[in-house]
Amino acid sequence: MFIDGDWREAQSGRRFNVSDPADGEIIGQVPDGGAADAADAVEAAHNAFQAWSMQTADKKADFLDTAHRLMMENQEHLAQTMSREMGKPIRASRNEVKYAADFLRWFADEAKRVYGRTIPSARPDQRSLVLHQPVGVAAAITPWNYPVSMITRKAAPALAAGCTFVLKPAEATPLCAVETFKIFEQAGLPPGVVNLVTAEDPVPVGEVFITDPRVRKITFTGSTEVGKMIAGRAADQMKRVSLELGGHAPFIVCPDADPVHAAKGLSLVKFLNTGQACISPNRVYVHQDQLAPFLDELKNRVSRLKAGSGRSGAGIGPLVDEHAIEKVARQVQDAVEKGADVITGGRRLTEDGMDKGNFYAPTILSGVTPEMAIYREETFGPVAPVVPYDNEADLLAMANDTHYGLAAYVYTRDLSTAMRYFEGLNFGIIGITDINPTAAAAPFGGMKESGLGREGATEGIFEYLDTKCGGFAI
Repeated sequence: MFIDGDWREAQSGRRFNVSDPADGEIIGQVPDGGAADAADAVEAAHNAFQAWSMQTADKKADFLDTAHRLMMENQEHLAQTMSREMGKPIRASRNEVKYAADFLRWFADEAKRVYGRTIPSARPDQRSLVLHQPVGVAAAITPWNYPVSMITRKAAPALAAGCTFVLKPAEATPLCAVETFKIFEQAGLPPGVVNLVTAEDPVPVGEVFITDPRVRKITFTGSTEVGKMIAGRAADQMKRVSLELGGHAPFIVCPDADPVHAAKGLSLVKFLNTGQACISPNRVYVHQDQLAPFLDELKNRVSRLKAGSGRSGAGIGPLVDEHAIEKVARQVQDAVEKGADVITGGRRLTEDGMDKGNFYAPTILSGVTPEMAIYREETFGPVAPVVPYDNEADLLAMANDTHYGLAAYVYTRDLSTAMRYFEGLNFGIIGITDINPTAAAAPFGGMKESGLGREGATEGIFEYLDTKCGGFAI
């Protein structure tokens, strides 16, 4: 673990194993931290806060620019670590490292753009000034599916704002966090500004984040259930929270769209990271008149996807664990029992040594209906559920019929249709014939039970800033 500028073991002396989901092989060990270690990390961040918060914007930007350069110099090493630790195909791992570095560069510039303002007063003898100041110690909990970029997407704006930072990474991917913090160390960040606590059991560490009054901000990416708990508990001390939670993205193919082009787009975004992404499409609405060409093209593309170890060059890697396999298999079985057709896939993969890992075949289901579990539940796996429709008038209501509200996708060639769906869909991120509506410069976040706050863009740094107003009588 990295606490107060030093690498150290857990106070308990315990460690836990990290394994490759492609074959179950143990690839490393990390310290198994607990509440005492988390408290030490918070104390280090608290002690470092005053000096760091007083750094000039240019100085903070220099640290982040240096970290960006170092991350790009270590891109291949980080990508190989990621593919080994969580199974992501190596090409996607390289892309993620680039994406992670983008946040460091973007917020290096945003550090210089935290402007105050003067407000005209109704009184001639008064002046009102507004400035923005860092909230304090920020504690972050990050997921396993994007184990490097989710760190920088939180750490970069926190540091740019002048906050100090404590991270508890996902227990499945601590090695990626360790390698990322080595870059922070090499960038010369002062002791205590960034701190890392690895733990097999997240509960004791999370309890410290929630209850320690020195932590003034919690940022979490993960399940809606855990996010709700954090928000409720954080309210006891009125801690600032930002939450990026579950998703259940609709993918709408309008009657005027090119079904072949839409199928190509879906094949790329649905099976990205083996479907283990919160913005992954999970309900694919296709008009009956377009269904045949859409399914033909989608099957043609999906059936060519090869599964294997992330480092093998395969396009489909393993799922993160056995529980993930069981969830996907349960949803597919439920859909088939209720009338869905399996166009391709629909089974666990065990051939060619894949029986040692967590592999599920890239799958297309057609004839999915609202009565099926996969229509209501987030899948987080390589299954594309296609929902045929006849009447476009009901489509907007169908797409919005979920308590999630993270991402949505629309394929159309009509500008009026595009604007109608962009304004009418109750989701925070809308891709209009765009399968990648995300970037460091774009706000990322959801509505409804998909979370609170935004990451990236100008909005991202203000999640770590308090607004202060001064009234001056002159």
